[in-house]
Amino acid sequence: MNREVTLPLIVDDRGTLQVAAADVSKLLRTVGGRWVHLVENGEEGLDEDTVAALTIELAKLADRIDVACIAHSSGTAP
Repeated sequence: MNREVTLPLIVDDRGTLQVAAADVSKLLRTVGGRWVHLVENGEEGLDEDTVAALTIELAKLADRIDVACIAHSSGTAP
């Protein structure tokens, strides 16, 4: 299953971002990292392949947020 996610940027009437993208990106990466840590420590009920796949997808989403925000800040389309 490979679905594309659209990332709306929340901006005010002056074009200022209203969500700290760095915080959102960090949160996504932290969640994935925590899952990996749990698997590495033998947490029961977590499938290693599923955790790996989800962690990769969260990192990709975080990357897309970063790219979209960089493009927004530089005045170019992502």
